[in-house]
Amino acid sequence: MRKCLICVLMTTLLLAGCGRAGGTEAEELALTIRGEYLAMETCSARAAITADYGQRVYEYEMDMAVDGEETVLTLSAPETVAGLTARLEGADGFLEFDGLSVETGPLDSSGLTPVSSLPALLEAARSGYIAACALEEDGALLRVDCSDPVGSPGSGTEYVLWFDASTHVLARGEISVDGFRVILCELSDFTAG
Repeated sequence: MRKCLICVLMTTLLLAGCGRAGGTEAEELALTIRGEYLAMETCSARAAITADYGQRVYEYEMDMAVDGEETVLTLSAPETVAGLTARLEGADGFLEFDGLSVETGPLDSSGLTPVSSLPALLEAARSGYIAACALEEDGALLRVDCSDPVGSPGSGTEYVLWFDASTHVLARGEISVDGFRVILCELSDFTAG
């Protein structure tokens, strides 16, 4: 009975969150985009990522190519690690480039890193619990907030995704841990196949 009550409460919150700024139009668009991302087999993009560890901040630029279960990320900046490639398949991943590696440490207890942030943002787009959604910038962008359906706001890992409302391209993403933004990702040249 308690689970049913929580489910009804969270559905009500979802509808209330989406209804604030854009009404059902934002909610319908969010569900349409989710379906497109679930069906997407391949995609590619350029990403500028800022990883904030609190006392230190790292900035990266990388190219992403997703083909089915495999994600290939190639760093282009900073120059000292340009060409470093990460191959991620399912839960497995490795870095390769003439024995060079880069380690900045995890951003949360589940092992989130700047390299795994792009796949995490795509997974949030495909299956994250939509806590709120709204049209922004005069309807040009759809903002989708994803979080734990039983967690409280500002706790755990939360995602905010911005999609171009007309093309449905993922334009920006943020990942917060316990209310602190640890990842900011600006995407360009996004193509889906």
